[in-house]
Amino acid sequence: MGLSQEQCFVNDHRGLHLARWSALAASHILLRLLGTTFAPAGEVIFGLDDTIERQRGAHITATGIDRDPVRSSHAHVVKASGLRWLGCMVLVTMPWVGAIWGLPCLTGLCPAERYHAERGRRHQTLPERARHIIRLLTRWLPERRLMFVGDSSFAVLALLHAVRQTPHACWMTRLRMDAEWWHPAPTRQPGQNGRPRIQGARRPSPQQRLADPKTPWTKRAVAHG
Repeated sequence: MGLSQEQCFVNDHRGLHLARWSALAASHILLRLLGTTFAPAGEVIFGLDDTIERQRGAHITATGIDRDPVRSSHAHVVKASGLRWLGCMVLVTMPWVGAIWGLPCLTGLCPAERYHAERGRRHQTLPERARHIIRLLTRWLPERRLMFVGDSSFAVLALLHAVRQTPHACWMTRLRMDAEWWHPAPTRQPGQNGRPRIQGARRPSPQQRLADPKTPWTKRAVAHG
């Protein structure tokens, strides 16, 4: 924009505020640059996480009260009022620091449920927003295999099923130790009466697998930064 040497920050802000530009187009360009520089080949690993931007005021209508992930713990939950953003980051290993960095490439606003109710719209949950981001990234990178990583907030069956149906995409998340696992529904036999089954027999939960002495284990070396 010709403002690289400008000392007054307000001129840069004025250029972004008054100009008409597409945030999605900018994210697409940024993703291409990050992929070319840090992940030119192989699979691309993305991290998804939400954060709270503390904002208040009469003109900021999309705010809500959510759990503060920074100040909360397992024993103590802190609520914060502000804008909830869902960020998507490219996870790459930086050679000069020897650690994995998350480089943001796309961010989406997740308005509160009250915001949608006042406007007569259907509220979209955090996993639903994540599903839209995953579909968008698979369209932007159709030739690459994409790996998505998220915390237990995204351990939702609808999201996992959607990712399973998405080509060259997979999802890694943390399940609860008492999560219910089920076998697929058995094949319906010809002439069989009754409603079709939607699931098969129940499988042991992760906690039961852990406590079972007959569970086979395989040692793996995991590198961490």
